[in-house]
Amino acid sequence: MNNALQDRIEAAYIRKDLPEFGPGDTVRVHTKVVEGDKERIQVFAGIVLGIRGHGINRTFIVRRISYGEGVERVFPLHSPRIDKIEIERKGRVRRAKLTYLRKRVGKGATMVKELIVSASGGATEPAAAKAAAAEPAAA
Repeated sequence: MNNALQDRIEAAYIRKDLPEFGPGDTVRVHTKVVEGDKERIQVFAGIVLGIRGHGINRTFIVRRISYGEGVERVFPLHSPRIDKIEIERKGRVRRAKLTYLRKRVGKGATMVKELIVSASGGATEPAAAKAAAAEPAAA
């Protein structure tokens, strides 16, 4: 099938309400779980290891440490089972795939440089933000 035609067909199913996030961000994914005739929301929180795919096939991997064991889950980005995605904190990384976090244990597995989002919408690193906050106090 022609890619342009396929993109037009898939456009009806692509969700527009999802936030912008990337590898290194700590997210909380709210998924709908069906148990019998009841439906509830289950939250999976962790670090985004990578995003892959295109269009409706786009997926992302979230990793967290649960009871000392690493747990990874692959979520289809445009799935109707995903209720919402919350970004807890933005991370600054220099890789598209953070597979090296699988080898790390303890605090090293969760340490990704954190970005502080200012009120103006710009992102700064913590050290630069502290220095900027200290300047008005010194003046």
